[in-house]
Formats: sequence, C-alpha cells, structure tokens
Amino acid sequence: MSVLIVENLNHGFADRTLFKDVSFRLQPGEHVGLVGANGTGKSTMMSIITRQQIPDSGKIEWMPKIEYGYLDQHTKLQAGKTIRDVLKDAFLPLLELEQENMQIAEQMADATPEELEALLERMGENQDRLETSGFYLIDAKVDEIANALGLSAIGLDRDVAALSGGQRTKVLLAKLLLEKPTVLLLDEPTNYLDEEHIVWLKNYLKEYPYAFILISHDTSFMNEVVNVIYHLEFTKLTRYTGDYESFLAQSEMKRTQHMDAFEKQQEEISKMEDFIARNKARASTSGRAKSRQKQLDKIDRMDKPETAAKPVFQFKESRASGRFVFEAENLEIGYTHPLMPKLTMSLERGDKVAIVGMNGVGKSTLLKTILGVVKPLGGKLERGDFLYPAYFEQEVKPKPVTALDEVWNEFPHMNNHEVRAALARCGLKNEHINRSMAALSGGEQAKVRLCKLLQRESNFLLFDEPTNHLDVVAKEELQRALREFKGTVLLVCHEPEFYESWVTKVWNVEEWAQQQEKETIRA
Repeated sequence: MSVLIVENLNHGFADRTLFKDVSFRLQPGEHVGLVGANGTGKSTMMSIITRQQIPDSGKIEWMPKIEYGYLDQHTKLQAGKTIRDVLKDAFLPLLELEQENMQIAEQMADATPEELEALLERMGENQDRLETSGFYLIDAKVDEIANALGLSAIGLDRDVAALSGGQRTKVLLAKLLLEKPTVLLLDEPTNYLDEEHIVWLKNYLKEYPYAFILISHDTSFMNEVVNVIYHLEFTKLTRYTGDYESFLAQSEMKRTQHMDAFEKQQEEISKMEDFIARNKARASTSGRAKSRQKQLDKIDRMDKPETAAKPVFQFKESRASGRFVFEAENLEIGYTHPLMPKLTMSLERGDKVAIVGMNGVGKSTLLKTILGVVKPLGGKLERGDFLYPAYFEQEVKPKPVTALDEVWNEFPHMNNHEVRAALARCGLKNEHINRSMAALSGGEQAKVRLCKLLQRESNFLLFDEPTNHLDVVAKEELQRALREFKGTVLLVCHEPEFYESWVTKVWNVEEWAQQQEKETIRA
C-alpha cells in the first residue's frame, strides 16, 4: 500500500504554471530523488505535500499512522534552548510518558487500593513502551548523531539563538534523523555539511529502513542513496526506476525517441499539407484532397520536445594583477577571538585554490579578511597591486526588488535589453526576470548574483560555496568558466567533484590546525 498518494496536482504563481496534472504514489521503503532544474518547483512540491502550501487543485493523501518529517530550513528555533535540548525534543512523546509516570507515582500516595491497581497497570504499560522504544538510550543516540554531523564540535550546551544558518540546519537535520519518521523529506541536506559528514549521511540514508524523498544537486551523493527518480520538467513529473545515472540514460533515450517521433510526424504532416494544397483546387482531385484533409485533422499532434534554458557563464577579465595576489605573515582571523592558528601564506597570480575543511572554522572569514571586509585580529596581510576582485558570498538576504532591478540598479549604464540579455545568458527566463528576488528559488537567486559578477572585469575571483543551490547544468557551466578563467581563483567548496579537475592547490584548514598543534607540542 502507498504511504502517500498525489493525484492531478495543479499549482502555479500568477502567470507561471509549476505543476500540471502531476500524479505519483510513494511506496514504503522507496528512496526517491526529486530532480529538476532550478525553479521547476521542487521545494514547492515539498511544501505542498507537507500541507504548508495549498495547491490550486489536486489530491494529497497521507495514509493513516504515517509520520513524515520535513527538513525545513526556515523552522524557527526557540532562544534559550541548547542544541542538546532541541535534539532531545525528537523524543518528546517518550519524555511525556516519563513525565506521566512521575505524576502517577505522586498520585499513588493517596490512592485507594482499586485506584492503585489501575495506576500500577498504567505505569507498567508506559514503562514497557519506554523500554521498547529505547528511552534509556536517548542520551547515547543524541551524542551519536551530534558527533556524526559535527555538532559536538560546536558544543551541545550552546544556545541555538547563537548559531549560524548552516549550524541551525545541522541541528534541524540531526533532530529529524533522531525522530526517524516513516517518510523523510529532505531538501538539500548536504548544503552545510562537511565532506566527512556527507559521507556519514550517505551511509545512513543507504540503510534507512523507511521511505524518503530527497532534493539534492550533489549528483554523486544522490546516485548512491536513491533507487527511484522523480523528474520535474516543464510542469510534468516523470518517474524512473533506478539510480541517478540510470535516470540520465533513460531520460536521454526517451527524449531522443520523442524527438525522432516528432520529426517523423512533422514530415508526414508536411507531405499531407503539400498534397492538399496542390490538389484541392482541381475538380478531378479535390475529393482526394478532402479525404487527405480529414486524415490530417484526425492526427493527434505531438508537442515539440521543450529544452531547458542553459546558462553561459563568461567572466570578464581585467588586466593582470601583480605576481603576488596577497601575502600573509602570522595572520590571525576572527571577530572576537582567532578562528584559526596564525597563518603565514601567499597566493600568486594564476593560482586556483580550493579551501576545504569543517564548517565553522573560519573559511568564509578568511575570504572576507583577504578582501578587507573583515579586519585581521593580528599579524600582517598585504594585498598585491592591480587587484580587481569579484566576490560571491555564500548566503545573501534577497532584496524586495525584481531580478531585473537587482542587476539594473548595480549597472545603471546598461539598458533594459542588455540587462535582460545578461540574465537570459545565466539561464533565467522572462518569468524569472520580472519576479521578486524573494520569490525566486535559491538556485535562481544564485544565478542573478552570478549575473552581476559576470558584468564586472576582474582578475581575482573569490567564491564561497557557489554550488549550494545550483542545478547540475549550471554547476557544470560554472566549472567550465572557472577552469578557463585566466586570473586567480579562491574557492570554498564541499564538493570535490566540482573542483578537483581544475584547481592548482587545495588548502585544508584542519591540517593547518593539526600542524599548529604539533608545533606547539614540540615547543
């Protein structure tokens, strides 16, 4: 029996249709990857099936007693609660049972023999449920998941109000995994995870005994954990059995067959129309022309296969910088206290460097310090001559303007046509260009921000997790553009598949810390 039934789902915004007669059934134990280009409505689909949004029409039916858990990155965490408190809330029903047993124990003091017998029976039932549900292993389970996702390094007694956006997402993911619902709904769960935590999550999901639906643009991750693909494209949803690689092969074959059939039908229609045009005027052949016209009218015409907008990224290059882009000596970075050991390092013109390591150790702060946005706490930092940097920040709160105005306000010398053309080259259609930035998906917002970078001449690109929300096609195009860029690149990224083929160096911040520790011990 299906755990979730979706039938004839239709939904859109203003003049934009997201879903048209979408239907599917989620089976117990299915591990589903929900894929599609940026803006096709994947996150909206999650919001609808979790009843956070109401569709225009259609049926959403969860089977009785099915518990679903949704990784919603907009969930608010209550200030004053520690990370441990939030994680233990995953076991709230069990904690309430324990509380009920404590109340029963208090009631026993004044109970009659008959009441005492009923209270003891109720307490025994509760105790059985607590033991069979692993209540007395809660602390061990919390510690296990917290360690696996890197929360222990943050400190489980830390107030959740003090957490960064990425740390909040880790807490929400950990709580969801502790709840272990019958259906997991995960929207880009790897965005803020380090490589080792992604590996752990991958192994966890492989063995997950229940169903889940996963949105992820990390195709190697998805390929290893899913056995069904739901492909959202041009308002339709198509189901494919198999992993992500199997889906690519099947969808390409389907597209080729559709195109071949469409072209064959178009050729047949063209011949019939030509025959009718040549023969309808002559009395001797008009009967045959009318007969052919009737045949033509009965043809069920195929739609031409649609093609998604493919972005083209080309960075404008300024004059070359000096030999050294920057040189640092005993550099200390941070806000109130150093986040890393003292750094003595340099970056030369033409270097392409990936900065890797755990979240929260200061990779983003290092980029901002190199740019001069954040002042160093100590040491020396000298930037080179003739530097024209361009910076892609990890997360930016969208302004209440359209995508068109977002770019135009920054480049007022461009005309309307030029701005639209620039956005179109980044894979954004007219329907995206005229929408508010806040109404765009994370990937669409990232493309708008990339569009602004592409209008600037630069020789030093700094990217902080640029792949987080980009779809597969956009990631591949960005990878190509960065490979061909002749200037210097400094990149923070948790996807080795994205950078390994083109960077010249990898800086591992954890290795820096370990090296510092060894030197301290030797001293």
